[in-house]
Amino acid sequence: MAAGGRVLVIRGGAVGDFILTLPALRLLRETLPDNHVEVLGYPGITALAVAAGVADSTRALEHGGMARLFARGGDIAPDLAAYLAGFNLVLSYLYDPDGIFRDNLARAGVKTLIECPHQVLPGQGHAALQLARPLERLAMFLEDGDWRRPFFPRRAGAGEVSSVVLHPGSGSVRKNWPLDRWLEVAARLEARGCRVIHVTGEVEEARGQLAGIPADAEVWHQRPLPELAERFGGYTAFLGHDSGISHLAAACGLPCLLLFGPTDPQIWAPPQPGVRVLRAQTGNLTELSAAEVAAQAVCWLEEIASNNNGIL
Repeated sequence: MAAGGRVLVIRGGAVGDFILTLPALRLLRETLPDNHVEVLGYPGITALAVAAGVADSTRALEHGGMARLFARGGDIAPDLAAYLAGFNLVLSYLYDPDGIFRDNLARAGVKTLIECPHQVLPGQGHAALQLARPLERLAMFLEDGDWRRPFFPRRAGAGEVSSVVLHPGSGSVRKNWPLDRWLEVAARLEARGCRVIHVTGEVEEARGQLAGIPADAEVWHQRPLPELAERFGGYTAFLGHDSGISHLAAACGLPCLLLFGPTDPQIWAPPQPGVRVLRAQTGNLTELSAAEVAAQAVCWLEEIASNNNGIL
């Protein structure tokens, strides 16, 4: 595509799904450095693409008039049609089994559309590779290992004070380890002189987990994702599950120890270096004891310390 072109990437989905799409966005950015890249999605999430430098701007997927694009023969507002037609290339990750959205984009004046997978399938490789594969139609290929690079640089001196960020939740209850066991692990780490910060959000609040965290614990509650990315850059390590926040921590280059149960880490674990997975072999996370996870965490942190001036 010629310099000065415009590319629109339409991507809904949860935090983790979006972060797994960042390698595709970076591939677009690095292959088409003189093109404007915009992401149409959920603002609180898509802001990460701008913060990571792989998109120039974002727009809300739920802004006025968009709903008509999902109705067959919907009345498309002239300003929306002009907006969509202003892009040389549109990539859509939206679920469109009947081609209604595709047909309406064509009616709006979109000339080049690449339909991307709305879900990740087993047996097709890592999720990030699957999500970037449609770009191969444009002769854009993720290089070996390149897609594993972090997106947010860590600050100089990160981890000089032993500190672990712990996120005790995820969007699925089946992917969550019991909170009381996380708190036991946190207590064991704190007994070793490690500072533990708890990250929580709306999901944890709705499930009543905030009440279980000690009143004197340091908690980052409902912080914007770009702010978390900035904060993560100054800490030693991260503990969590298969969750969007874990993907964010890994994308910041933070060493991660992640508990996996029903999901396959070969597909869903963050691809960045420094990610270690502890998996419940039956898929049921409750089979992992607090003592086992704490022991693994201590050994893992000691390995990090051996490369970090002996801290911990």
